[in-house]
Amino acid sequence: MSEKPKNTEKPKNTDKAEQQRLGVFKTYKLYVGGKFPRSESGRVYEVTDTKGEWLANAPLSSRKDARDAVVAARKAFGGWSGATAYNRGQVLYRVAEMLEGRRDQFVREVADSEGLSKSKAAAVVDAAIDRWVWYAGWTDKIAQVVGGGNPVAGPYFNLSTPEPTGVVTVLAPQESSFLGLVSVIAPVIATGNTVIVIASERSPLPALSLGEVLATSDVPGGVVNILSGKTAEIATPLAAHQDVNAIDLAGADDVLAKELEVAAADNLKRVVRPQAVDYFAAPGIERLTAFLETKTVWHPTGALGASGSSY
Repeated sequence: MSEKPKNTEKPKNTDKAEQQRLGVFKTYKLYVGGKFPRSESGRVYEVTDTKGEWLANAPLSSRKDARDAVVAARKAFGGWSGATAYNRGQVLYRVAEMLEGRRDQFVREVADSEGLSKSKAAAVVDAAIDRWVWYAGWTDKIAQVVGGGNPVAGPYFNLSTPEPTGVVTVLAPQESSFLGLVSVIAPVIATGNTVIVIASERSPLPALSLGEVLATSDVPGGVVNILSGKTAEIATPLAAHQDVNAIDLAGADDVLAKELEVAAADNLKRVVRPQAVDYFAAPGIERLTAFLETKTVWHPTGALGASGSSY
C-alpha cells in the first residue's frame, strides 16, 4: 500500500496586515555645520518628479538658515584653507569613494528628479563621481599653474602664490541637479574655500543626499553647507551678507542674477555670472581659479658679489 504524499506547502497567510508593509519614507534635512537640522522655520515644500508625482518633502530654508550656514562656513574656513593641498585631495577622493558605494541610490534619485531613464541617470552619476576624482587631482597642482616666481628688474625674489577667497555662496544649476551640482561645489572646496550651496529648487533631493555622503567622507563640518528651498529667497540675503566673499550665480536666471550682482557689489564680492555649460564636457580650470586670490611677495636677494652671484 503506497504512502499518502505529504503536503509540503506552507499554509497561506490570510492576515492581510502581515502580507503588506508600509514603506519607510526618507526624511530629508539640511546640511549645515556638519549636522542635519530641519529648517528653523519648520517649513517644508513638496518635491515632485517630472510627471507631477510626489517624491518627498524638502526643507524650505529661511534667511536664518542662510545666516547660520555663513557662520558655519566661516568657522570652518581657517582649518580647511590651512590644510595641505594634498590632504584636501585625499578628502575629495574619499567623497568619490563614498559616492561609488551609494551609486544605486543616486541613480534612482537622479532618474526621478530629472525624468531620465535608469541608464542615462547612471551615466550622470558616474560622470559626477569622476568629476570628484578629477578635482581631487588638481588640489596640489593648481598653485604651480597660476603661481610661481616672477622675473623682475632688481635684486629681489618675486613670488606669486594663490590663496582661497574665503566663504563662497553657490547657486546650484536648476536643471542638472547632481552632475551640475558637483561641478560647481568641487572646484570651490578643492582650492581651500568653504561653501554655502543653494540646491536646485525643483530637484533638491540629490543635493540633500550628497550632504549625507559628505558627512561620512572626512569633509570637516562647515566646509560644505547645503540649503534647499526658494532660490531667490535664500540667495538674496547671502548676496548682501558682509561675511560672504564670493558668489557663483550658476543657478540664477537673468533677472535674479542682476539683482544679486547689485547686492554683491556692496562688499566687492567676486561674482561668477551664469552661463550655458555642458556639464558632461571635460572641465577646465576656470572654476578653480575663479575663487582664488593671488598674493605676491617681494624679498631682497642680498648683495651681488664680484662674480655676479647673489645670495
